[in-house]
Amino acid sequence: MEPSTILSFEQAKRSVVIGGSDLFSGLSQSERARISDLARPRSFLKGDTLFSQGQPFRKLILIESGCVKLTLLNRQGKEVILALRGVGDAVDLPIGTTHSTHSCSAQAVTRGHALTWMAADVEDMIVRLPQFTENMYLILHRHMHELEERYHESASDSVSRRLACTLIRLTEQIGIPNGEGAEIHISRYELAQMSGMTLFTVSRLISKWAKLGLIVPRREALVMLDSKRLDDLTSSGDPSVDDAAAAF
Repeated sequence: MEPSTILSFEQAKRSVVIGGSDLFSGLSQSERARISDLARPRSFLKGDTLFSQGQPFRKLILIESGCVKLTLLNRQGKEVILALRGVGDAVDLPIGTTHSTHSCSAQAVTRGHALTWMAADVEDMIVRLPQFTENMYLILHRHMHELEERYHESASDSVSRRLACTLIRLTEQIGIPNGEGAEIHISRYELAQMSGMTLFTVSRLISKWAKLGLIVPRREALVMLDSKRLDDLTSSGDPSVDDAAAAF
């Protein structure tokens, strides 16, 4: 294959990812082409750290394939999962200026690929492209709203409802369609962290929902078969899906 053909193929892949990302929504074709030219590829393996809490913001990272988790360390040094990012998502966004530090750490949940832009290029986009800046703030607002929803679920919902909401949200955000449903790459331990419950309770609920034909458990993953039915059952307080609450 000729080098020019390889380059064109790589450019086409970049255009698809950039064009489908909310971060670059509303930009003109020429603006997206310029952004694509500035992008640099990066590969990561499962477990790789993309950046650490407190490090200076050096690059904007947009996920092309794979999944990344954002984490914080509490005062006891225990990891707390804030969110998962999937295809088309920016792993982290600078708040106000690129002369800032990361408020969390990012670690790859699966192997994958990303597009990256240097901080100076991102600063230039912020100055030249008002739509890009607006997109950033809309995304940050959405992330804040999600955290508010999770807090409300933690304060008022049963454990089964909290876990169901977490799974439904993850299905929409990072679920990968397959022949059965949508596969989510996340471990039971990570689910327990995200939903604020014990590993034992999460395992019991997943086993029960698997018997009901709602999900298919896999090693460090699961397949969501029927998110609507899971939503309906946990919203109604059906005892067949809620009796593991006593284990919390």
